[in-house]
Amino acid sequence: MLIWIMIVAMGLVVFFNRYLFIEPRLPVRLNRGAREFLGFAVPGMLTAICGPIIFLADHNLNLSPANPYLLAGIGAVGLMFWTRNVLLTVLLSMALFYLFRWWF
Repeated sequence: MLIWIMIVAMGLVVFFNRYLFIEPRLPVRLNRGAREFLGFAVPGMLTAICGPIIFLADHNLNLSPANPYLLAGIGAVGLMFWTRNVLLTVLLSMALFYLFRWWF
């Protein structure tokens, strides 16, 4: 029961944290510098999540050409520059990962 209370409480904290910046009738406004600074939050978070998965396979630095995580990550970056479509990039890079994982 305590776990469900914590999950709901964390969900409410996240929701109201986002709601303050989305609701146009609330008087919360950020200056230009803060908005530009927050623009780096998503790439920084994704790098912190994906970096160890890609580069530290098996808990060792793995930069070999047989690393399917690294190859699929490079493929995802290339696909994003080429297609400019997030959904297509995610689907194709997942297919690349499973292909490389099967191949190596």
